Amino acid sequence: MSKIAYVNGRYLPQSEASVNIEDRGYQFGDGIYEVVHLHDGRYVDEGLHLARLERSLGEIQLPMPMSRAALSMVLREVAQRNRVREGLLYMQVTRGVSRRDHAFPAKPVPPALVVTIRRVPAYPTDVDKWQAACITLPDLRWARRDIKSVNLLPNCLARQKAREQGAIEAILYDEATGMVTEGAATTFWIVDENGAIRTRFLDHVILPGCTRAALMAELRTLGIEYDEREFSLEEMRRAREAFITSATSFVKPITKIDGQPVGDGKVGPVVRRLFDIFARHVKGDVKNAA
Repeated sequence: MSKIAYVNGRYLPQSEASVNIEDRGYQFGDGIYEVVHLHDGRYVDEGLHLARLERSLGEIQLPMPMSRAALSMVLREVAQRNRVREGLLYMQVTRGVSRRDHAFPAKPVPPALVVTIRRVPAYPTDVDKWQAACITLPDLRWARRDIKSVNLLPNCLARQKAREQGAIEAILYDEATGMVTEGAATTFWIVDENGAIRTRFLDHVILPGCTRAALMAELRTLGIEYDEREFSLEEMRRAREAFITSATSFVKPITKIDGQPVGDGKVGPVVRRLFDIFARHVKGDVKNAA
């Protein structure tokens, strides 16, 4: 069966789906996107993702293409038409089709909406097989990283460098200060040398990760302390444990950075517990994760 995409009001086989060559997303990267994990037919943290989509659109003065309720119906219809119960959904909203000009269209045009989905394996069950390696790179992205824009060239270059070095992610840092920001497509956390769970505070420098927010909510529920406080490369290298979070990484242990082991080079007890907590969150059963 051909994959089905939603494109500007129509459900089409992906082989037939297309957008206009003057779509501003294609020509300028003038758009916003979201990626949502579908587990057992249920979108994980859907509300967080739709809220972030709406916020990002507002930051670039672009209206929602439809109401949240209507968009939720489209997301479910795409999953149903593709017969996917375990997958990753991608949605993208751009400023639409207009004669090429850097400024916004003088006469507003309808936003363009594309939604696709693909099958992926279920949440991993073996945390030891989920561990991975990272590299570090200077953060070369634009100043408004809190907006989930489709402008991802620096992220792509960073991920490619990571792949070339046998790693799955690039941990980015501010060259001027030596402070860690986040991963190229993930939130980065450490368990510092004193045992504190830490990740950078939110501002324009990093993306407000939905998995980050969901994990924090569960930690508060369980009475597990964490610290929204930035840390340096030096502090990172002294950390006992490290991990990344995202809609595709969930809670992924990082046991090697720049070829050197994190802590003892094994999945640590804190990350092991957080992995289990988030597995229950994905399944909708976190309240029993204490």
